[in-house]
Amino acid sequence: MKIDQVLHMNEGMGEASYARNSLLQQKAISIAKPMIEEAITTLYCNTLPRNLAIADLGCSSGPNTFFVVTQIIKFVETLSQQLNRPSPEYQVLLNDLPANDFNSIFKSIPTFKHELYNEIQANKIGHCFISGVPGSFYGRLFPTRSLHFVHSSYSLHWLSQVPEGIEKNNKGNIYITRTSPKKVLKAYYEQFERDISWFLRSRAEELVEGGCMVLTILGRRSEDPSSKESAVHIYELFANALNHLVFKGLIQADQLHSFNIPNYIPSSSELKLQILKQGSFKINRTEVSSVHWTHCGSDNEHKSGAYNVAKCMRAVLEPLVLQHFGEAIIDEAFRVFQELLADTMSKEKTEFFNITLYLTKQSRSYVCFN
Repeated sequence: MKIDQVLHMNEGMGEASYARNSLLQQKAISIAKPMIEEAITTLYCNTLPRNLAIADLGCSSGPNTFFVVTQIIKFVETLSQQLNRPSPEYQVLLNDLPANDFNSIFKSIPTFKHELYNEIQANKIGHCFISGVPGSFYGRLFPTRSLHFVHSSYSLHWLSQVPEGIEKNNKGNIYITRTSPKKVLKAYYEQFERDISWFLRSRAEELVEGGCMVLTILGRRSEDPSSKESAVHIYELFANALNHLVFKGLIQADQLHSFNIPNYIPSSSELKLQILKQGSFKINRTEVSSVHWTHCGSDNEHKSGAYNVAKCMRAVLEPLVLQHFGEAIIDEAFRVFQELLADTMSKEKTEFFNITLYLTKQSRSYVCFN
């Protein structure tokens, strides 16, 4: 599976689209808002840039794409007024994999600018230039020392590829579980290590001196990668749904055995270790927060929390499932998944854990791309 060609959220504005099922991700951005404001305040007051380059990595599409950008620009405008400085010009760089629904983003730019200028007043705000940047963030995306601020939310837990050598060793599972052999855990962690290292090295090259990042990643509290918490439990339940379809003869066992999620849900200590090992960034602040699964949907959308969680996960997982198993099993797979979710949510405390980090580029970082 070529992840960069397959991995994307469900497109458009339909019932199963990411645009209509991304309240959980918006909640994560809102939780990170104080840290984003802290980072922007330090950056802006120390550098007073005339041109502020902001990159959002893993921007997806829908209402969340411009949610954090709006927050940042509004806050910078407030700072510039307080400091009696002219508004900077804004360069907004929206990145995701090539299969992302960039067409929807481009169509929404005029509306975004109109609403932003009306809210802040067009005669005061600096020009805002917006570009789409397709490509993997596990490598270079921007020119050297061209960025001031990097934001990424709910994206870095996605790996650049499914770890090699696990297809025949993780039978019946689609991610790490307590029944997964140690070699599967090792393969997932080593892929995570490689990817995070490349991400950090690439951003160190692209950020200006004193440039900073605020990253929110779906994580876990436990040091055990197979612990039944956060998205780890979600994937186990979806694997159970797929195993049910194998039992019913709707998919072949070999199909399930060869399907693994290109994802790693790290702990806070694992993230910190990789940042310190790579050495390009100072960790200013780290926070771990929790969000109940029911935040996947609003209360007035549907009475069933399981219904909302299933829709949220379908918006994320459907392209991967569709590519591997075909269209015929999609509805049944997510119907069974919803039933399993309902049973679990009635018995257990179900939460997602977010790890948010505020990092600043070290003044004398050494980056090697050998």
